[in-house]
Amino acid sequence: MRQTRLILSAAAAVLALAACEPPAEEDADVTAETETDASEMSGAELNAAIQAEETPLVWLEEVEGERALEFARSMNERSLGRLQADPRYDRLYEQALEIVESDARIPYPGVRGGQLWNFWRDAEHTHGIWRRTSPESYMTDAPEWEVVLDLDALAEEEDTNWVWQGASCLAPDYNRCILTLSDGGSDAAVRREFDIPSQSFVADGFEIAETKGATTWIDRDALLIATALDPDETTTSGYPFVIKRWERGTPIEDAETVISGDASDVGVWPARFQYADEDPYFVAIESNTFFESAYWLLPDEARGEPVRMPLPPKSSPRGLFGDQFLFTIEQDWTPVEGGPTYATGAVLSFSMSEFAESGQLPEIHTVYAPGERESVGGMGTTASRLYMVINRNVVGSLEAFTFSEDSGWSSEPVDAPDNSAINIVATDDHSEIAFVQAEGYLTPDTLYRVEPETLSLEPAKALPNWFDASGFTVEQREAESADGTMIPYFVVRPEGRTEPGATLLYGYGGFQVSLDPSYSGTRGRLWLENGGTFVLANIRGGGEFGPEWHQAGLRTNRQRIYDDMIAVAEDLIAGGVTTSDQLAVQGGSNGGLLTGVMYTQRPDLWGAVISQVPLLDMLRFHLLLAGASWQDEYGFPDENPDERAFLRSISPLHNVDPETDYPPLFLLTSTKDDRVHPGHARKMAYLLDALGEDVLYYENIEGGHSAAANLRETARRLALEYTFLMQELMDGYEAGGDAPAE
Repeated sequence: MRQTRLILSAAAAVLALAACEPPAEEDADVTAETETDASEMSGAELNAAIQAEETPLVWLEEVEGERALEFARSMNERSLGRLQADPRYDRLYEQALEIVESDARIPYPGVRGGQLWNFWRDAEHTHGIWRRTSPESYMTDAPEWEVVLDLDALAEEEDTNWVWQGASCLAPDYNRCILTLSDGGSDAAVRREFDIPSQSFVADGFEIAETKGATTWIDRDALLIATALDPDETTTSGYPFVIKRWERGTPIEDAETVISGDASDVGVWPARFQYADEDPYFVAIESNTFFESAYWLLPDEARGEPVRMPLPPKSSPRGLFGDQFLFTIEQDWTPVEGGPTYATGAVLSFSMSEFAESGQLPEIHTVYAPGERESVGGMGTTASRLYMVINRNVVGSLEAFTFSEDSGWSSEPVDAPDNSAINIVATDDHSEIAFVQAEGYLTPDTLYRVEPETLSLEPAKALPNWFDASGFTVEQREAESADGTMIPYFVVRPEGRTEPGATLLYGYGGFQVSLDPSYSGTRGRLWLENGGTFVLANIRGGGEFGPEWHQAGLRTNRQRIYDDMIAVAEDLIAGGVTTSDQLAVQGGSNGGLLTGVMYTQRPDLWGAVISQVPLLDMLRFHLLLAGASWQDEYGFPDENPDERAFLRSISPLHNVDPETDYPPLFLLTSTKDDRVHPGHARKMAYLLDALGEDVLYYENIEGGHSAAANLRETARRLALEYTFLMQELMDGYEAGGDAPAE
């Protein structure tokens, strides 16, 4: 919950593809009134109009439009009718629900004020409860939790489908918090002041209406706020570009501007950096593009002239360890002409107090410089150490770092599980409390407490074995992509299997997001135990091998990402793991674009495709919700003709060929998703349905970008997906067969 008390919720949301409100009608270049009426077209005519960029489906971009929702409901009825009628569906749903609602899940903690905090949802608490316990009680088999807020009771009292989005609490006593609550799971949320001792919302306290944005505490009576409430202070991406100081007891409209960016920025966010009981530093993060930012140190109490921090545009603040300000760089950086150059991916630091006093760049220290096939994961600080995850060939390790003015940074390894993904869960810079988590494809998540004396891990909590993993093996392989790059991937399948079988290939490939080994009880029980094979591809665009792995697939180089995924699929088929008729590809969000491209570019490779909350209209993505903020990843279709031409060449919606034999496609989205617009999936479903293609479509009316507002929605989505996969990849196949039996 807190690592060196770096409060970056909004900036983190941007990096997680958070989004804005639906665009105003005038933002669309074609309106529902002027477009050609798609209902009067044949499938072939509709497809021709789309390929001619006449955009005849803009009406599907009206999120709550009556006609659009009527289409969604009709498609839902057909899809649910088919999938839920399958006798396997109910069994899969109950199995998924048992797992996602189980009390046996790990209550992952955060540390605040010496106590461990957790937000928990289960069958009884579908909206969730916010609770706390002592470190001593947490380490027992049955911790004694004190419920601080019952979100189910609040949702019933206020007749609102509240979804928890987190809490920001004021140090050092943490008795006042700003709670972020979303109606139905959208990223737009309300922010309300909450008093911990009385466990109630503060009467006439700080409260901000539903908006994208962020807050951070200055002191008990003042906040730094950034909101998208005023269109004149909102970027084209839908985020705020003005940070203000808001004093208690004054109207929010009278808040004083501290710093202002530009409407062309992605957004501007406030952040508070604080280590232990040292004085805090306030920083404005001006995201000029998705990957380039300017950082401004704000004066004490956020008044006075901001000072530009001497960081490269492609860099990410990571917190404070003592006086050392930690940051990573996503570009080669030579801060002083003629001086040393620091390589992409390095973790660096300098004295924050020296910079605050002089405004000049202090001496730079190298914390860690990753080698080939390495990347830096999470980090967190305690009173005496900085813990950092270092991934080597997509497998995690843990290091403990210390700093001295004389010798700089040094490190020691922490004895952690082999062949696992390692994640730092929570640390406390007031004490030595540190929790890390380890998991593997066949090894359930285990939460460990770090023992500082021995630099070893003590098990604290563990998931149950939701499936019998003894009959499965995990193998890491490599496939050669079109340009000769070797792409690693993991294969999880029944031990001893020699014949091809039903296989689910998963990928993402974007925004420097790494896919690490992970344990999934639902995947194990609903897919592996039913004879399926699971494959995860570490394609370019992710961060598995640092920023360069990501940057290799930006903009017009993006075909490399798709070539990587194709190479993995072909390698699976050539290696006898599966056949094209038994192979499915799945991905969500940016991964939904990936699967859409796989559907249109290589339909011959797949027996089925699942595309979750996808981007599919790549000529209008920048006009929908947060799309403008992603142009640094995909390209600028209205500014760069070459990038527009490339996007046209990969856009799934614009590359459907009526003469091509396509595999069955399952599209899933959410009306409440205000990151990736549901219009993407709606348009593709409408077109394919008009062409008579085998397409299923499910739009969850609630749920946000996760497409699930509560655990039952999650279980339903999983059961629908695995039922679809079994119908398409398993039914009618004999063991090892290449085609459905007659």
